Amino acid sequence: MSSTKSTKTSTAQPNQTAQTTRTSSGSARRHHLWARAAVALATVGILSASGLPQLQGTADAATKAMPCEQMFKLKGKPTDPGKLPWAKGDAVRPETDWDSYGFPNQRQAMDGLTLPDDPAERDKILDKLDKPYKSYPEGTPDRVYATYKDYLSRNGNTDTKYGGFGNWLNEAYIEVYGRQPRGESFHGKVVKDLGLLGPDWICEETFDVTDPETGKPYTRRFDAVNHKTKEVVEIKSGGNHDTSQAPKDRAFLKDPRYKDYKLRYAFGQPQSEDTIKYTDGLKKLGGQGRVTTYEHVSTPEAEFKPGKYTAQDTAKSIGRGSDVIRQSPPTPADMKARMDRIRAADPEGMRVRGPGGVDFSTLELRYVGKPVKGQGLNYSFSANKVDESSGLGYGGQQKAELISDSFFTWLALTPEKFWVNLNPDEPERIMDKTFGKTDAGRVLLQADLEMKHDYAKDMDPRTGVGKQLWDKLNAEHIPCTHGVRNWIVPKPAEVREQNGGLYILNAPLKVNSVPQEVNTPSPNGSCNLTEAQHKRVTELMGAIIVPDIEKKVNADAKYADLRAVYNARVAAEWIRQQDTASPTDYHAVINSNRVADWPLRGKNASWTPQQTYKDYVKSFTQGDYSYPCQKAGRPGTCVMGGVDFSKSPKQNVTQAKFTAEHKHLPRTTDISVKAMTDDAENKALLALGGNTAPHTGTGGGTDPTPTPTPTHPGQPSTPPAGHNPTPAPTGQGGRNQPGDQHASGGLANTGTQIATIAGAALALVAAGAGLVWLRRRRNGLN
Repeated sequence: MSSTKSTKTSTAQPNQTAQTTRTSSGSARRHHLWARAAVALATVGILSASGLPQLQGTADAATKAMPCEQMFKLKGKPTDPGKLPWAKGDAVRPETDWDSYGFPNQRQAMDGLTLPDDPAERDKILDKLDKPYKSYPEGTPDRVYATYKDYLSRNGNTDTKYGGFGNWLNEAYIEVYGRQPRGESFHGKVVKDLGLLGPDWICEETFDVTDPETGKPYTRRFDAVNHKTKEVVEIKSGGNHDTSQAPKDRAFLKDPRYKDYKLRYAFGQPQSEDTIKYTDGLKKLGGQGRVTTYEHVSTPEAEFKPGKYTAQDTAKSIGRGSDVIRQSPPTPADMKARMDRIRAADPEGMRVRGPGGVDFSTLELRYVGKPVKGQGLNYSFSANKVDESSGLGYGGQQKAELISDSFFTWLALTPEKFWVNLNPDEPERIMDKTFGKTDAGRVLLQADLEMKHDYAKDMDPRTGVGKQLWDKLNAEHIPCTHGVRNWIVPKPAEVREQNGGLYILNAPLKVNSVPQEVNTPSPNGSCNLTEAQHKRVTELMGAIIVPDIEKKVNADAKYADLRAVYNARVAAEWIRQQDTASPTDYHAVINSNRVADWPLRGKNASWTPQQTYKDYVKSFTQGDYSYPCQKAGRPGTCVMGGVDFSKSPKQNVTQAKFTAEHKHLPRTTDISVKAMTDDAENKALLALGGNTAPHTGTGGGTDPTPTPTPTHPGQPSTPPAGHNPTPAPTGQGGRNQPGDQHASGGLANTGTQIATIAGAALALVAAGAGLVWLRRRRNGLN
């Protein structure tokens, strides 16, 4: 499992009967650093008989091999060995059974604590703490700051390893502290779920093994052993293997004394690429069927009582409370540094998946819960899952901030402001002035310009769809193409309103195109066509060019921000409806036309609509690309358009369709509110979310009645100096608790049907303002 096997228990030798050493209380799975605390080691002689390996060796007071059912205080009928998931080879837990489990880590309640980056300001706070860190109560800022001060003092008063307090807090103080109880909890869960019960299943048993090629001896402790079926099981709460165990596993497989034993790996998350390579190597070494892997997919949820210093969302943001998003570094370089630190500090593979396993460029809002006044709002994002070796995992805070700011922008501004327009004849009508001060407005205008560039590329007669178009035009002796007006409209977004919340399921987009000319001269010159030729050009472009642009808008990474922003628009429109029925926490924001709290941010803080308009005019008047064009013998393209989000059409899917096509989505969403989880419907996706309710903890962020983390027999109550694993209070079910939800009917359309929308768009073209309606199609849903 996730904790290191650094302590010794009983040792298995061949040709003897296995007998376990028993204690009077629960199991002891200690963190690897706690091994130094073991002070009483004794050689234990074990009774033996022929036929099974002898248990002989050392055992300490911290942990001893015993029947798994005794270790985890379980009762039940053992599972028939032939029905265990690995009985016929590699396996993955059925999606219908994916779930979650809790583990105590009260330190998670301090994850919102901050410390100034400036060394002088930082030291003003730290210098006041003149006692050893263990003198300060656990669960207080002083305890955290004093521990960090101790770390700095041992490193020349600098933090070159973590690069700041925030990284140290999450990576060292909180995450490492939670590994042991998380691994313990998952170990017990696997034993219970798989039925590794009865006298034949022994947990925490150590084998003496020798590599016959090198003669080097090892001791290898396995999480569960069955000498009757000759199976040993290694359990990992994440998807990584323990690199320190690699030579031991290879020696075990090669040792002729254990040639009849099979090695089973059970993971709590899908295996990383490195782990797949590792287990594939073991399979080749062990031979047919001796090594199998099983993914018992289940999400760990830290249990703790939140307090004043717990990170959370606010009345003006969503997404801040998600640990994985908050810990996502801003740049690829920062991400690489973080992963290098984590790998160096975790050779045992004890971590579960973090920001490095997420492609945050694909982040989008796909669920909002019932906005009950005073109880906050549950929400859930989706994002593409990647291997941590991909180099992705950065930019999560920025993307979540964009979605959050857009969500509140859609609430704050009245809908008639949700438009942008790039028309060379209308420099004074680019977009609403207030909307132009937001990132949502910036994204819309930039996307409109991007679409025009894509149109220009597609018109290139030398390759791709452009060549297809011009080959047909030339064959029909049509010398040029007319100016066009492209815009995008949504087919009604598929949503499901259920149990008081809204699931955003699917919103395919459609690109429309009509002939249009403007007064501003372009390098294309004029194109004089007959009415029949005009009709034919429009027909061919609609069959060849437009579908390719539509495909890009629905799937290309260039439009990811726009799709995410529109997703937020769908959610915000639904919140508007709920607020109309009953005032919510967002009542004062809706239609206030105040967006100062959600301004242009970061590198785009100084952006203005005029900048994008100038780029467009340059593109329109000078041409984007230099390629031969039949249009008056000059290169370039004619295109203009706009974006209008003033309406958000939706179509509520039926209960029957939702159950048939998305039966796992409610469970995935519920889990994601507390912790990032795998999407049971689409294995390429992850779900992660939170809740916006304010915490009501005490000012110090402490639990007034802490209870120790459950320990195994013999686990030291006082940790060794330098480690500081103080008892963690048992949580209250996690930081983000779902609010009450009630069944309700279908969601009515908030806009006109698609034909009406298209008609309105055509009417606006005459005034120089185009419509682009956008919403990303969720990965894996059609």
